[in-house]
Amino acid sequence: MTDTEFEITKAAAFDAAHFLAVGPDDGPYRRMHGHSFKVEATLRGPAKAIGWVEDLGELDAALSAAAHALDHGVLNEKPGLENPTLERLCLHFAGQLKEKFPSLSKIAVSRPTVGERCELRL
Repeated sequence: MTDTEFEITKAAAFDAAHFLAVGPDDGPYRRMHGHSFKVEATLRGPAKAIGWVEDLGELDAALSAAAHALDHGVLNEKPGLENPTLERLCLHFAGQLKEKFPSLSKIAVSRPTVGERCELRL
């Protein structure tokens, strides 16, 4: 079973405001509004000698810190998120985690209350 690969996932939540510069001037995207977001980070790989892919506690700490940095802020004010689409949020979190977790295989960002989700596969 040396070819066995696993996927492990941790999730974090944050609330943030944003606006998008698209659509009519009085349209819903242009108005400042907020969402509750959920971000999930998935690592993929074989179980190491200790029996796990990675330490879930370390992944949780890193993901929670990245989410906390956006919590209760305006996403448009964060570098790289001037146009904070779900796709750009996925790229943002991937950039925050990939160096520490080379086995990062997927980032998913969702707005559960409106039923929207985006996945970035790495």
